[in-house]
Amino acid sequence: MSALAFELPAALEAREPPEARGLARDEVRLMVTRRGDGAITHARFHELPRFLDAGDLLVINTSATLPAAVAARRGDGSAARVHFATQAPHLPEEGWWVVELRSADGAHPVAASAGERIVLAGGAELEIVAPYAYGVASGARLLLARVQAEEPVPAYLARHGEPIRYGYVTDPWPLDAYQTAYATVPGSAEMPSAGRPFTPELITALVARGVLVAPLTLHTGVSSPERHESPYPERYEVPAATARVVNATKAWGGRVIAVGTTVVRALETVAEPGGQVRAGSGWTGVVVTPERGLSAVDGLLTGWHEPEASHLQMLEAVAGAELLERSYAAALAHGYLWHEFGDSQLIV
Repeated sequence: MSALAFELPAALEAREPPEARGLARDEVRLMVTRRGDGAITHARFHELPRFLDAGDLLVINTSATLPAAVAARRGDGSAARVHFATQAPHLPEEGWWVVELRSADGAHPVAASAGERIVLAGGAELEIVAPYAYGVASGARLLLARVQAEEPVPAYLARHGEPIRYGYVTDPWPLDAYQTAYATVPGSAEMPSAGRPFTPELITALVARGVLVAPLTLHTGVSSPERHESPYPERYEVPAATARVVNATKAWGGRVIAVGTTVVRALETVAEPGGQVRAGSGWTGVVVTPERGLSAVDGLLTGWHEPEASHLQMLEAVAGAELLERSYAAALAHGYLWHEFGDSQLIV
């Protein structure tokens, strides 16, 4: 088995939040994978303080999830679904967005042509302008579109949208199910899900142990469960205070643990060759691979990623190919659950 190409049994797809399975958020399973000795430990997420030391730093993504899926009707009268991915980079007008057009049940992407006009729930309209440049190689899954609504798109989505969900989640869940405990800055099309298991009580326990917590923001776009493209540009902000704490942690020998692949992407965007980071904001196109390597991050707290997902390249950069393969084999053998409502892995 290769960690980059494995078969995920349907029984290991988390189809509902852990709360619906009788668990608290922080009672999902946690696999701890240590690079130093290759050890793999099975625990629960609320045991996270056991595996971190005073002086370690958790960097969290405070982006909040938008209700970014909207019912729509195409020009031929057929029903569809529009996923709002992100505001279009470098276009000043608010109404320019990158979107994905999907079937009415959201199960799969569907093709669209430039010039097509689509009527959205609530009477707004969307015009397909062109394939989004970062989607051309994958068959133009993503589209550049202009939205005509009586209010800014985030306000429109708050009134008429719902959270994006894919076929493995059979029932709709409220937006709160797709928010982390520390989400403060709306902007993500999909939940930065690595942080979902945190509770206020767990964060308090970590701080009491001497573990530091620092925020940044990276607004996630729509994922690619069918095609596994590399991530396209996303908006981020690394505050000056967070950059200082990251640098100080490295100076005193602590570990910088990214909570999610989004945090890795943001920190590596502002990392200097020696591993120091600076404050920064804007759009990042950084894609972390084993060949590129890591400068700013010493560990990663993440979920379990789909077979052949591009994020597995980032995980290989953190863990190494052999340890990553063993951890995924162990996750499959021990019945860990995948996707945004599933279990977690800590690589240190």
